[in-house]
Amino acid sequence: MVFTKLYVIKNQEEHAPFVFLGLVYFTKDSGLQVHLHCCKNSSDRESILTILRVLDDLLSIGTDRRIHYMISKGGSEALLRTLVDMARTDPPDYEVLLPLFRLLAKVGLRDKKIGQKALELDALDLTLILARKNVSHSGNLLHCLWALRVFAGQVSTAAMLGINGALELLFQAIPPYTRKRTWTIRAATEVLAMLLRSKSNSRRAVNQGYVGSLLRLYQDWHSHDTANSFVFLRRGLLLCLRNVTAVCSGQEAFQAAGGLELLFSITQKHLNDSSMEPVVSAMLQILRQCCPRSPLPLATASCAYTALVPGSAAPTPPRVVTDGDFEDDGDEELDEDLDPEEGKEDDDLDTDVGKPSSNPGCDWPEEELARYEAMCPELSCSFEELEPRCGGAANSREACCANPQHIPSAAAATQCGLGQDPEAQEQECRSTGHASLLSMVKTARAAVPLGVRRRARSPRPGGPGDGLGVDSPGKESPCVQASPGEHAWDVEAISCPRLDASWDSLPGRPAHPLAELLELHPQHAPFHDPRLYVAKAKGTRSVVALERVAFPDLWGHGPPPSAQPMLERTRGVQRVKILEDIRRLIQPADVICKVVFSLDEPGLSQDTVSSCLRFFSKFESGNLRKAIQVREFEYDLLINADIGSSQHQQWFYFGVSGMRAAVPYRFNIINCEKPNSQFNYGMQPTLYSVKEALLGRPGWVRAGSEICYYRNHYAQAVAAGGAPGRCHYTLTFCTAFPHSEDVCYLAHHYPYSYSALMTHLELLGRSVSHSQVYFRQEVLCHTLGGNACPLVTITAMPASNSADHLEQLRHRPYQVITARVHPGESNASWVVKGTLEFLVSEDPVARLLREAFIFKIIPMLNPDGVVSGNHRCSLRGEDLNRQWLAPSMQLQPTIYHTKGLLLYLTSIGRRPVVFCDFHGHSQKKNVFLYGCSVKETLWQAACPAGSASLLEDVSYRALPKILDKLAPAFTISGCSFLVEKSRASTARVVVWREMGVSRSYTMESSYCGCNQGPYKGLQFGTRELEEMGAMFCLGLLVLELKSAGCRQQLLAQAAALLDTEAAALDLCLQRCSGSSGSSGSAELDDEPPCAEEVEYSTDSGSDLDASFPELDRQIQDCALIAEEGEQGEEDLKCRRKGIP
Repeated sequence: MVFTKLYVIKNQEEHAPFVFLGLVYFTKDSGLQVHLHCCKNSSDRESILTILRVLDDLLSIGTDRRIHYMISKGGSEALLRTLVDMARTDPPDYEVLLPLFRLLAKVGLRDKKIGQKALELDALDLTLILARKNVSHSGNLLHCLWALRVFAGQVSTAAMLGINGALELLFQAIPPYTRKRTWTIRAATEVLAMLLRSKSNSRRAVNQGYVGSLLRLYQDWHSHDTANSFVFLRRGLLLCLRNVTAVCSGQEAFQAAGGLELLFSITQKHLNDSSMEPVVSAMLQILRQCCPRSPLPLATASCAYTALVPGSAAPTPPRVVTDGDFEDDGDEELDEDLDPEEGKEDDDLDTDVGKPSSNPGCDWPEEELARYEAMCPELSCSFEELEPRCGGAANSREACCANPQHIPSAAAATQCGLGQDPEAQEQECRSTGHASLLSMVKTARAAVPLGVRRRARSPRPGGPGDGLGVDSPGKESPCVQASPGEHAWDVEAISCPRLDASWDSLPGRPAHPLAELLELHPQHAPFHDPRLYVAKAKGTRSVVALERVAFPDLWGHGPPPSAQPMLERTRGVQRVKILEDIRRLIQPADVICKVVFSLDEPGLSQDTVSSCLRFFSKFESGNLRKAIQVREFEYDLLINADIGSSQHQQWFYFGVSGMRAAVPYRFNIINCEKPNSQFNYGMQPTLYSVKEALLGRPGWVRAGSEICYYRNHYAQAVAAGGAPGRCHYTLTFCTAFPHSEDVCYLAHHYPYSYSALMTHLELLGRSVSHSQVYFRQEVLCHTLGGNACPLVTITAMPASNSADHLEQLRHRPYQVITARVHPGESNASWVVKGTLEFLVSEDPVARLLREAFIFKIIPMLNPDGVVSGNHRCSLRGEDLNRQWLAPSMQLQPTIYHTKGLLLYLTSIGRRPVVFCDFHGHSQKKNVFLYGCSVKETLWQAACPAGSASLLEDVSYRALPKILDKLAPAFTISGCSFLVEKSRASTARVVVWREMGVSRSYTMESSYCGCNQGPYKGLQFGTRELEEMGAMFCLGLLVLELKSAGCRQQLLAQAAALLDTEAAALDLCLQRCSGSSGSSGSAELDDEPPCAEEVEYSTDSGSDLDASFPELDRQIQDCALIAEEGEQGEEDLKCRRKGIP
């Protein structure tokens, strides 16, 4: 860009009495460098003023790129040297200094190292000296404060200013309420807030009694500023309080001065006043920060259960924690005056070019690998003696209910319940028409009605948003039809039957009530049998003394007719909850604080007469450790840590009874661990009502309103086994139950237990036609807890025992799928369930997939963790997905044998085409893949070695692009192919690196739902997750058909099998051939902080950074009235209608 103003500048060099003039081309180095050189070397007042005007004009036009360019050419240093020279003149020339300060403030806002540069060039001390000289001169002081503010942007520089007496100066510049000099007072509060980010400055302020002074100042300004004309000035005072209370001594001084009570009272009065928003937000941050840290109401941070497994220490009795044991692990012990960027570690990206590249190799002995030959009998058997191991054919009723035609789809839904005639139900099950997967793909992008996509507003508790009918005293919900005998149900006995209960009637002992119900009204959910489930559950081994069977797992789940919309967050719900937490501290008499359930107190009896709820969780995958009644309809809940650890509290699954219908109950799960959650972005917990199921609506639904997830004031005592400085988070939600005296189950996500998997696999094996489908279920290994880890093999049976047909089968490529290594990621099990059911179905695509591939599927890598209700770990407290580099047969048997099987396939030349590990993701929406790429990793890390000369097979991107076109829930914009050091021991990276599988993936499914595509604005149900499992299989087929090495025989089979689906297949292939519509999109990051989020990082300075545009505006306005003094300031305020 050309700057066209003409300037004449005198040059003071001896042999050049005059000048340069001309056009300044700012984009060229020469013009800018001449200006900067003249600025720092000239002593002529007029020349300097002219240069400053030139630079100010240039930097006021366009974007910040010009300022950053100037900084890169030494612009900050030049301005600072000029400041030092002009400040040392006697007397200082403020006609030069004031525009110089304005320019320095504008540039310094964008220069992260301006403070250190000012310190090195002595500009820091000189600016502070000038500020002291001008305490009574508002205009000059304001400019000095602007410069000090940008210098204090670095914490180390702020600490130096504090040592040199800046705190005392600033308190002189902040008087009680006045309508004069308000710009200067506001600037002083902002500089003070920046200085107090330094912990040493905060302690200095506490020692000098400034905390009480700040409180009195704020109270004075608040009481007089009734028109809210100086909201941002008051906010500056609050930011000072927030930063000074970041140290423990500051919090103590704040509490002693009555700060909690004062700010709590003010916040309550103005919580819904939009004009007070900046002030209310800052007060909430202070209240939350100053709320005393309390230990969790637990005897020990470690799990309530212990497991004696190899490598674990003998359990010791938990030590009772006293108040003296609790330590407040604040930030005092941290490196207090380091800037945030100084303490960061190196990037996590693995930039060792030789290391990330796939390097097939095997250091396992051949005799060790030979054992896995027995797990691949399809490669050696003649199929004359090979028989499936999963049992014989089922009777006609079982075969019908298993429904081998079943294709998971979001387009069809059937509900089975007590109000439906069994014969009609069986006929419906038999005749239910399922569209083929290809035809579903053809119409999937328009399959969701527009009316369903609308986001749900936060409903009243128990209202339509909960997806449940609600009965109330004296009035029955119209959608609930009572069935004969409903009032005779023993809901308590039915809802959670004991594992040791007898299901068969014996002489002198009647059958279980639930068995009688099943006799009268048998269930017909696909691939589910309650009696078989009970049998499997009795054979499941657990270190937890499981007492009961959860009704949802036993009775079965039917997905709702349509996906539920995401919950629209109610504004202010988090603020209300934080104030309620403060109220508990200030007004403790209002809190009941009655323990109603505790695993740590086995003798605690739950009152069946009182109005409080009754809780239970001793069933498979259950996880609730303690329940405390806080108010009549409010409960604090604590979930159990993973066995063998004191961490990973996130998954919850428990039952509750004794409720009243249509009464809003609030649950606060107070010891969650993750710093953010999709519960802040539209996700709801899941609820299962026993009465709803018995009335014909069996299924988990999303439920709850007024949901938020935030950091609380609880910390774990070190003496109780907690980690120093560890924070906890609260998930709070409100729900009204649909029926009185019901039994309901609440869970983090749709549960899927180990016994449910084993039941499902057996029924799958019974349902298939063994003349066409080779379905083999065997035991990969046994876990530390003694449970079998199933390995499933699926392919097509050979047409005959001829050598050609057997050879064709033995040359089919392998596809390997694993899932549920993290127990809390139950959505991964629903996805793999969809994969399994689709692969054994009669869909043309499924038949072709079986003809084309051999599938090895390990649907649950961590059965022990699932049984125990863990969120992430095994019985040894280990994350099994961090054990792939060197797993132990004794300590991590499922990982050891899965890796051994993969190495065996690689050693015999049968490396899998695709390896995919199914997971669930708590921070992002949609479904997406993580893969591995050397070039993308180097490019992202800006590695100096460069990636241009590196050759890499880019086929790893093919499957994500295909799925982006086929699967409604999938998005390629969420995919990442970076190899990180912290992921070096995961399945994805190890299989890619050690086995040379270029298409090695982790597939992540959101706990929440979608923010793109046809499911945009909808939460995932089990049907959508199962559909994703089927779509993944279709993606594998399209990937093979599009590959250059696709066999002619496979293409011929595709033409023959898919003759009736030719148009759909052609369209599918065409769509997948085009470039991905979203491939150019920016990668979807984790969800940003909530719009109303309260204090996730109190010492980041982000609040002050956010006001930088405001400082630019102030500087610009000040330049216009530089000569008009205080009257000009007041006139400008009037023109801006009261903006301070």
